[in-house]
Amino acid sequence: MRHHRLVAPLAAVLAGSAFATTVAANEVNLYSARHYDVDEQLYQAFTERTGIKINLLEGDSDQLIERIQREGVASPADVMITVDAGRLWRAEQEGIFQGVESEVLAERLPESMRHPEGKWFGFSQRVRAIFYNPENVDPSEISTYEDLTDPRWQGEVCIRSSNNIYNQSLMAAMIEHHGVEGAEEWAKGIVNNMARQPEGGDTDQIRAVAAGECDLAVANHYYYVRLINSDNEADREVAAKVGILFPNQDDRGIHVNVGGAGVVATAPNRENAIRFLEFLASDEAQEIFAAGNYEYPVVSGVNMDETLKSWGELKMDELNISILGENNPEAVRVSDRAGWR
Repeated sequence: MRHHRLVAPLAAVLAGSAFATTVAANEVNLYSARHYDVDEQLYQAFTERTGIKINLLEGDSDQLIERIQREGVASPADVMITVDAGRLWRAEQEGIFQGVESEVLAERLPESMRHPEGKWFGFSQRVRAIFYNPENVDPSEISTYEDLTDPRWQGEVCIRSSNNIYNQSLMAAMIEHHGVEGAEEWAKGIVNNMARQPEGGDTDQIRAVAAGECDLAVANHYYYVRLINSDNEADREVAAKVGILFPNQDDRGIHVNVGGAGVVATAPNRENAIRFLEFLASDEAQEIFAAGNYEYPVVSGVNMDETLKSWGELKMDELNISILGENNPEAVRVSDRAGWR
């Protein structure tokens, strides 16, 4: 676990039994499922601007949800940060978040990045792109997610398991746009065109295209940027063999997911928690937050990674991210019925 000098390890704080019953005016307790070194710049900047110290506890989303539930009303957690609307929705369903009204967040964040009841907010954007082998695929031949199901691509699509939350959220978006039956037909088309049984993570799908195992793959954009910017020459060679497509630019826009956060229902330092979320919407924080993982800022006009700049302005799907969570259970059922394992 990594902690900046201005970030106190929360595990140490929890050792004091008085912590749960006292509220320190200059603290905020952050439970984070993001694990990027650059996030520590965020915490340092927030403390410098406000004088509020951040106590940090890191873990994966399910661990943090279970911990907050176990701690109950005595939980020290003020803010929970995680990635993917599906995980934010799961936390919401477990009663982790409370509604927040903030003029700053309402003004700074697009409506699509705000839960309708203010229970959580998106602070960075990750798009689910299509990757292709330039030797075998003319990018003009494929412009939408729907095109991935064309029989011409039979045996040529690499995509990871439907157990993956990224694919569940993509499926949730397809349900919203095409209905359950339309989404199921799409899922069956994906299964019919798979080059192999789903395996590995997003980077493995991109590597498979470079290795000639498939001509098309689906993955989040930042995995590709990591390869481009890698210190490892072999990684850069993989990226050089693969092209990237941004689907549905002529209609609804590319599928968007988020890194997001909400104020915990039992937050002992509620006002500080809200100030922290408002800080995440500032230009300064947006630049740091998104740069940590080569993500797109949610606030327009904020500086971003040079590779992302070179791709130009993308049309993003403006579907409210809360819908991706609401449709998650149905997305899982649709994938199962389609045989997408």
